[in-house]
Amino acid sequence: MRRMSQRLAALFVVLVLAAAVPNGMAQETGTPSKVQAKETTQSKEKEKAKDAEKEGSSEITVGKIMVASVMHLQRIFLPMAMAMPAEKYGYAPTDGEFKGVRTFGQQVKHVAATNYIYAAAMLGEKPPADVGEDEQGPASLKTKEEILKYATDSFYYVEKAVDKMTAKNIVSPIKNPFGEGQATRLSMAILIVGHCNDHYGQLVEYLRLNGIVPPASQR
Repeated sequence: MRRMSQRLAALFVVLVLAAAVPNGMAQETGTPSKVQAKETTQSKEKEKAKDAEKEGSSEITVGKIMVASVMHLQRIFLPMAMAMPAEKYGYAPTDGEFKGVRTFGQQVKHVAATNYIYAAAMLGEKPPADVGEDEQGPASLKTKEEILKYATDSFYYVEKAVDKMTAKNIVSPIKNPFGEGQATRLSMAILIVGHCNDHYGQLVEYLRLNGIVPPASQR
């Protein structure tokens, strides 16, 4: 009888252990702990944030469109200004109806000066560089190197201004840099593009009259 009781007790222990082991394993491997669940949630949230950031960076905005337009202007205007030899920066046509026109260097300075004026109006601040009298640019700048730097910096400043354009502020009234009344960022941006292209066309003639094909026309 005593042996029977011992055997029954041993069998009971074996059955209890057999029933307990699978449950313990399931708790360790099948069901995540609270810490693991929290880490998984945080990881998913980080992935979502990265995806949202990628989507935002590819979003088309007014500012990005205008920056692309200004960069295109730079790609045609600045190489054209570089193509003219330094000794020809004082050149102005004389044959035909060219009386009193600006020299090549003066044209480039004028474009840069107006870039600064328009962009400053868009940003609501004073131009960061001297624009001279009547938008002629600084009289102190005379060499090709000096004028090119002035023009290049003006385009970077324009990029800064147009990059801040949004669907909300594009037609908000701003102070008109030329005379009374108000203007808008959109009107200033249009003037920059139109004005640069206008003078680009004029300076192309200056190059061709000196036997130089504009870089944009060489492609």
